[in-house]
Amino acid sequence: MTAALRPAHALLRGGIARRRGVALLATVASALAFVSACAPRDSATGGPVRIQVGAPVPAYAAVSLAGDSVSLPMLRDKVVLLNVWATWCHPCRAEIPELQALHTKYAAQGLDIVGVSVDGDGSDESIREFIQEFGITYRIWRDPAERVSAQFLVVGVPATFLVDRNGVLQWRMTGPIRPGDSTLTNAIERALASKE
Repeated sequence: MTAALRPAHALLRGGIARRRGVALLATVASALAFVSACAPRDSATGGPVRIQVGAPVPAYAAVSLAGDSVSLPMLRDKVVLLNVWATWCHPCRAEIPELQALHTKYAAQGLDIVGVSVDGDGSDESIREFIQEFGITYRIWRDPAERVSAQFLVVGVPATFLVDRNGVLQWRMTGPIRPGDSTLTNAIERALASKE
Protein backbone atom coordinates (compact mmCIF):
# COMPACT_ATOMS: atom_id res chain seq x y z
CA MET A 1 0.00 0.00 0.00
CA THR A 2 1.35 3.40 -0.90
CA ALA A 3 1.94 6.08 1.71
CA ALA A 4 -0.77 8.20 0.10
CA LEU A 5 -3.42 5.48 0.59
CA ARG A 6 -2.55 4.59 4.23
CA PRO A 7 -4.57 7.44 5.87
CA ALA A 8 -7.63 6.64 3.74
CA HIS A 9 -7.31 2.90 4.55
CA ALA A 10 -7.00 3.65 8.28
CA LEU A 11 -10.11 5.83 8.18
CA LEU A 12 -12.04 3.12 6.36
CA ARG A 13 -10.97 0.49 8.92
CA GLY A 14 -11.90 2.81 11.78
CA GLY A 15 -15.29 3.51 10.21
CA ILE A 16 -16.06 -0.21 9.86
CA ALA A 17 -15.03 -0.87 13.45
CA ARG A 18 -17.12 2.08 14.63
CA ARG A 19 -20.17 0.84 12.68
CA ARG A 20 -19.74 -2.65 14.16
CA GLY A 21 -19.51 -1.13 17.63
CA VAL A 22 -22.64 0.93 17.04
CA ALA A 23 -24.46 -2.15 15.70
CA LEU A 24 -23.43 -4.19 18.76
CA LEU A 25 -24.51 -1.40 21.10
CA ALA A 26 -27.87 -1.16 19.31
CA THR A 27 -28.38 -4.93 19.62
CA VAL A 28 -27.61 -4.90 23.35
CA ALA A 29 -29.88 -1.90 23.90
CA SER A 30 -32.70 -3.63 22.01
CA ALA A 31 -32.31 -6.79 24.09
CA LEU A 32 -32.37 -4.81 27.32
CA ALA A 33 -35.42 -2.87 26.16
CA PHE A 34 -37.21 -6.14 25.32
CA VAL A 35 -36.43 -7.68 28.72
CA SER A 36 -37.45 -4.49 30.45
CA ALA A 37 -40.66 -4.14 28.44
CA CYS A 38 -41.77 -7.72 29.04
CA ALA A 39 -40.91 -7.85 32.74
CA PRO A 40 -43.50 -7.41 35.48
CA ARG A 41 -44.00 -3.70 36.26
CA ASP A 42 -43.91 -1.94 39.61
CA SER A 43 -47.30 -0.20 39.99
CA ALA A 44 -45.74 2.78 41.79
CA THR A 45 -42.73 3.41 39.56
CA GLY A 46 -43.67 1.63 36.32
CA GLY A 47 -40.22 -0.01 36.27
CA PRO A 48 -39.48 -3.75 36.02
CA VAL A 49 -39.92 -5.75 39.21
CA ARG A 50 -37.44 -8.37 40.32
CA ILE A 51 -39.40 -11.29 41.72
CA GLN A 52 -38.63 -11.35 45.42
CA VAL A 53 -38.43 -14.37 47.68
CA GLY A 54 -41.90 -14.78 49.17
CA ALA A 55 -43.70 -13.50 46.06
CA PRO A 56 -45.68 -15.55 43.51
CA VAL A 57 -43.75 -16.49 40.37
CA PRO A 58 -45.05 -15.81 36.84
CA ALA A 59 -47.12 -18.44 35.03
CA TYR A 60 -44.07 -19.27 32.89
CA ALA A 61 -44.60 -21.61 29.91
CA ALA A 62 -42.19 -23.27 27.51
CA VAL A 63 -41.86 -26.39 25.37
CA SER A 64 -40.37 -29.74 26.36
CA LEU A 65 -37.57 -31.22 24.30
CA ALA A 66 -40.22 -33.58 22.90
CA GLY A 67 -42.21 -30.55 21.69
CA ASP A 68 -45.00 -30.64 24.29
CA SER A 69 -46.35 -27.46 25.89
CA VAL A 70 -45.27 -27.25 29.55
CA SER A 71 -45.64 -24.65 32.28
CA LEU A 72 -45.03 -23.93 35.94
CA PRO A 73 -48.80 -23.93 36.66
CA MET A 74 -48.84 -27.55 35.40
CA LEU A 75 -46.42 -28.37 38.23
CA ARG A 76 -48.48 -26.66 40.96
CA ASP A 77 -48.54 -28.78 44.15
CA LYS A 78 -44.90 -29.73 43.49
CA VAL A 79 -41.69 -28.12 44.71
CA VAL A 80 -39.82 -26.98 41.59
CA LEU A 81 -36.18 -26.02 41.17
CA LEU A 82 -36.13 -24.05 37.90
CA ASN A 83 -32.62 -23.77 36.45
CA VAL A 84 -31.97 -21.52 33.43
CA TRP A 85 -28.93 -22.65 31.42
CA ALA A 86 -27.34 -23.04 27.97
CA THR A 87 -25.03 -25.65 26.44
CA TRP A 88 -22.39 -22.98 25.63
CA CYS A 89 -22.29 -21.70 29.24
CA HIS A 90 -19.24 -23.00 31.14
CA PRO A 91 -20.58 -22.21 34.65
CA CYS A 92 -23.78 -24.05 33.67
CA ARG A 93 -21.72 -27.12 32.81
CA ALA A 94 -19.96 -26.90 36.18
CA GLU A 95 -23.22 -26.94 38.15
CA ILE A 96 -24.95 -29.82 36.30
CA PRO A 97 -23.46 -32.56 38.56
CA GLU A 98 -24.81 -30.73 41.64
CA LEU A 99 -28.26 -30.37 40.06
CA GLN A 100 -28.26 -34.06 39.14
CA ALA A 101 -27.21 -34.96 42.71
CA LEU A 102 -30.08 -32.84 44.10
CA HIS A 103 -32.48 -34.59 41.72
CA THR A 104 -31.24 -38.01 42.84
CA LYS A 105 -31.49 -37.08 46.52
CA TYR A 106 -34.85 -35.25 46.57
CA ALA A 107 -36.97 -36.47 43.60
CA ALA A 108 -38.64 -39.24 45.62
CA GLN A 109 -39.58 -36.63 48.25
CA GLY A 110 -41.30 -34.45 45.66
CA LEU A 111 -38.65 -32.11 44.22
CA ASP A 112 -39.09 -31.56 40.49
CA ILE A 113 -36.00 -30.08 38.82
CA VAL A 114 -36.63 -28.33 35.52
CA GLY A 115 -33.71 -27.25 33.36
CA VAL A 116 -34.69 -24.47 30.96
CA SER A 117 -32.34 -24.30 27.98
CA VAL A 118 -32.12 -20.88 26.36
CA ASP A 119 -30.06 -22.23 23.44
CA GLY A 120 -31.24 -20.87 20.09
CA ASP A 121 -33.59 -22.52 17.62
CA GLY A 122 -32.09 -25.55 15.91
CA SER A 123 -30.10 -26.61 19.01
CA ASP A 124 -32.18 -29.66 19.97
CA GLU A 125 -29.51 -32.15 18.92
CA SER A 126 -26.81 -30.26 20.85
CA ILE A 127 -29.08 -30.24 23.89
CA ARG A 128 -29.71 -33.99 23.59
CA GLU A 129 -25.94 -34.59 23.36
CA PHE A 130 -25.43 -32.37 26.42
CA ILE A 131 -28.07 -34.34 28.38
CA GLN A 132 -26.38 -37.61 27.46
CA GLU A 133 -22.87 -36.32 28.21
CA PHE A 134 -23.87 -35.16 31.71
CA GLY A 135 -26.31 -37.98 32.48
CA ILE A 136 -29.19 -35.58 33.15
CA THR A 137 -32.36 -37.37 34.23
CA TYR A 138 -34.51 -34.39 35.26
CA ARG A 139 -36.91 -32.44 33.00
CA ILE A 140 -35.52 -30.22 30.24
CA TRP A 141 -37.60 -27.44 28.72
CA ARG A 142 -36.74 -25.31 25.67
CA ASP A 143 -37.01 -21.53 25.52
CA PRO A 144 -35.03 -20.23 22.52
CA ALA A 145 -36.93 -16.92 22.69
CA GLU A 146 -35.74 -16.53 26.32
CA ARG A 147 -39.17 -15.61 27.67
CA VAL A 148 -37.90 -16.89 31.03
CA SER A 149 -35.38 -14.03 31.02
CA ALA A 150 -38.11 -11.42 30.68
CA GLN A 151 -40.48 -13.02 33.17
CA PHE A 152 -37.88 -13.70 35.87
CA LEU A 153 -35.53 -10.79 35.03
CA VAL A 154 -32.67 -13.21 34.32
CA VAL A 155 -29.60 -11.18 33.35
CA GLY A 156 -27.33 -14.13 32.63
CA VAL A 157 -27.05 -17.88 32.91
CA PRO A 158 -27.10 -19.88 35.00
CA ALA A 159 -29.93 -18.66 37.19
CA THR A 160 -31.94 -20.85 39.56
CA PHE A 161 -35.29 -20.41 41.32
CA LEU A 162 -36.89 -22.60 43.99
CA VAL A 163 -40.69 -22.48 43.81
CA ASP A 164 -42.89 -24.02 46.51
CA ARG A 165 -46.12 -25.99 46.01
CA ASN A 166 -48.14 -22.77 45.98
CA GLY A 167 -46.09 -21.11 43.23
CA VAL A 168 -44.20 -18.84 45.62
CA LEU A 169 -40.48 -18.13 45.20
CA GLN A 170 -38.52 -19.52 48.16
CA TRP A 171 -34.90 -19.13 47.00
CA ARG A 172 -33.01 -17.68 44.02
CA MET A 173 -29.45 -17.64 42.73
CA THR A 174 -27.80 -15.86 39.84
CA GLY A 175 -24.66 -17.76 38.92
CA PRO A 176 -23.73 -21.40 39.39
CA ILE A 177 -24.96 -23.47 42.31
CA ARG A 178 -22.07 -24.43 44.55
CA PRO A 179 -21.74 -28.05 45.63
CA GLY A 180 -23.17 -28.54 49.10
CA ASP A 181 -24.80 -25.07 49.23
CA SER A 182 -26.60 -25.33 52.58
CA THR A 183 -28.83 -22.32 51.88
CA LEU A 184 -30.27 -24.20 48.89
CA THR A 185 -30.59 -27.60 50.59
CA ASN A 186 -32.20 -25.98 53.65
CA ALA A 187 -34.67 -24.12 51.40
CA ILE A 188 -35.47 -27.34 49.49
CA GLU A 189 -36.04 -29.27 52.72
CA ARG A 190 -38.29 -26.52 54.15
CA ALA A 191 -40.33 -26.39 50.94
CA LEU A 192 -40.67 -30.17 50.83
CA ALA A 193 -41.72 -30.30 54.50
CA SER A 194 -44.44 -27.68 53.97
CA LYS A 195 -47.68 -29.23 52.74
CA GLU A 196 -49.36 -25.89 52.07
